[in-house]
Amino acid sequence: MRRIRVAVVHGVNLDQLGRRNPDHYGAGSLRDLERQVEEWGTELGCAVRFFQTNHEGAFVEYLHRAEGLVDALILNPGAWTHYSWAIHDALELASLPAVEVHLSDVGAREEWRRRSVISELCLATVSGQGIAGYRTALEALSGHLLPNEPEAPADGVEGPATAEPTAASPGGTAPSTDSPTPTDLPTP
Repeated sequence: MRRIRVAVVHGVNLDQLGRRNPDHYGAGSLRDLERQVEEWGTELGCAVRFFQTNHEGAFVEYLHRAEGLVDALILNPGAWTHYSWAIHDALELASLPAVEVHLSDVGAREEWRRRSVISELCLATVSGQGIAGYRTALEALSGHLLPNEPEAPADGVEGPATAEPTAASPGGTAPSTDSPTPTDLPTP
C-alpha cells in the first residue's frame, strides 16, 4: 500500500491547547494531539508531518510550498478560518485534497465562528469531534486518494459536507448547518 503524505497545518492559538477552554478544545496539548494523530496516521498508512504558526503569512507560505511535498492537507486555521481570504487563496493555489478540522463544534458556538472561507475548497469539514476529528480527516483523505482499496466509511463525515459532532465530543450533538457544499479538489 502506498503511504499518503499528509501535512497537518495548525493556525493561530493552536499552540495554546491545554491552556484554552477544555470544554471546547479538550485538555491535551498540541504535542499530545500530534502524537495521537501520528499514531493514527501510521495505522492508516499515512506519513504525517505537522506545522503550526501564529503568523498568517507563514501559514500562507507553508501552503504555497506544499504542492509536491505532500499529497493532502488537514487544516485547522483557528480563527483565520472565518475571515482569511489569503489562506483561502493559498489553499486554492496548493490544489491539494484537504479536510478542514475544528476541535469544537463551531456550528454551536458564536455566530462569527459558523462561517468558513475555506470549506468550499475542502473535501469535508469535521467539527465537534475533538481530537478524534483528525482521525476522521485522515480516513476521509485515505478514502479519497486510495479509492480502490477497501475501507469502511469514516464515522462523522457526510460526503463532501460538514460532519456532525458526536455525543461524546465537545459541543454536544447539534449539527453544523451553515457550511456551503465543498468542492472536490484535483488529486496530485
